[in-house]
Amino acid sequence: VQLQASGGGLAQAGGSLRLSCKASGIVLSINTMNWYRQVPGNQREWVASSTSNGRANYIDSVKGRFTISRDNAKRTLYLQMNNLEPEDTARYYCHVHWRSRDYWGQGTQVTVSS
Repeated sequence: VQLQASGGGLAQAGGSLRLSCKASGIVLSINTMNWYRQVPGNQREWVASSTSNGRANYIDSVKGRFTISRDNAKRTLYLQMNNLEPEDTARYYCHVHWRSRDYWGQGTQVTVSS
């Protein structure tokens, strides 16, 4: 299983970015996929999940601003981030738990300036 994240970058507060996570070696449609983020010196924090039945869940701090989605045919997970805040600055990782193992992408850096 490989997860390749992309789409990070620099944005101003109030701006938008869209993250993508391309998966290989796994059937996306039958798995819950997640986005996490981490600031240096802090624990990795769960941000959002997309379940196999289409349900989305979010940490409270991003509700109403972030949208998780997936394209199963393209094996790609997305995170649309709107109205970004400086507190969203972190390295973002896609994740799947499959066959008793955790798989992580390499992460993509998001930096939001005030």
